[in-house]
Amino acid sequence: MTVRAACHAARCGGLLFSAICLGADPAALPVRGLHVGAPSADELPVCLRLIREGLAKEGVNTLVVEFGYRYQFTKRPEVAEENALSRDDVQALLAACRQAGVRMIPQINLLGHQSWSKTTHSLLRAHPEFDETPGKYPNNEGIYCRSYCPLHPGVHAVVFDLIDELAEVSEADAFHVGMDEVFLIGEDDCPRCQGKNKAELFAQEVRMLRDHLARSNRTMWMWGDRLLDGNLTGLGKWEASQNETHPAVHAIPKDVVVCDWHYERAVPTATWFALEGFQVVSAPWRKAGVALGQLELIRSARQHATPAVASRMLGVLSTSWAGGMGGFARAYFREGQLNPSAVEAVACFRALFEDLRNAGLR
Repeated sequence: MTVRAACHAARCGGLLFSAICLGADPAALPVRGLHVGAPSADELPVCLRLIREGLAKEGVNTLVVEFGYRYQFTKRPEVAEENALSRDDVQALLAACRQAGVRMIPQINLLGHQSWSKTTHSLLRAHPEFDETPGKYPNNEGIYCRSYCPLHPGVHAVVFDLIDELAEVSEADAFHVGMDEVFLIGEDDCPRCQGKNKAELFAQEVRMLRDHLARSNRTMWMWGDRLLDGNLTGLGKWEASQNETHPAVHAIPKDVVVCDWHYERAVPTATWFALEGFQVVSAPWRKAGVALGQLELIRSARQHATPAVASRMLGVLSTSWAGGMGGFARAYFREGQLNPSAVEAVACFRALFEDLRNAGLR
């Protein structure tokens, strides 16, 4: 087995890469990632080109693809969005990733983010009985995003089928469950959740999803904002929690990989997650200065912390939020009509990975 193959295949205690990856050079970052939204089928050619020509050149070794419900599920076809990707489409992305030496991790955003603007996503359209706030907020007015009820007796049978099918077609050894920006949880409008502790509800859902993935030997990734105290840190309600979910950090398994996103400043919360026992990846977006600051914090901790803490500082995951992978790819190649947000995200991505390459991908 080659060193590259060993790095991708080996996992121990939830570590993404084995000691062989770190042994040759303790300064090397195990995760050098990009997060994108799933493309549409007609965008596949430029996205496959991005993987084969762009990501390999830049030094990306991990691609998180947020499919959401945009896959042609056969176990739960009622949940598939219109114009969803086929099995062949996902396999094409996977084949390109393998050709480029990139690990592909699929994502469905779970618990929160079950709507966007006036559009309710297909899980709650197909199963309105799972809604945390049933019958409230017509056209989603007055809320950020809907949530499903984590205590509904039927929700996990559906969610687990979706996870399993997408993970299997992606041949994935890890799965990203999202869980960011959950504002509706433990609501008084929910007959099951009303009056319950929000941190306990959040932690229970993390454990449910993690335990399910562990049964198929898959590692769970999630966003970290709901685990941070928005008041204590001064980060507010977006990059951290002000609705009392943050104590959940002490009640979830330590083998969960936390993606610590911050877009306006390079705050040292990744180190805090590592000190709490979690493997952590810093996730910037569109500001190169913030991305480079986060990278420096990761490097500093890996250089100066104890080996136990240093080994948990896995690397970086550049996010795009650019209308999907197609928009990011067009901006990367500077082709066609460009989304201004995609242009910003690409500029940040390029600066981050140029710095990594100049340091020997460390």
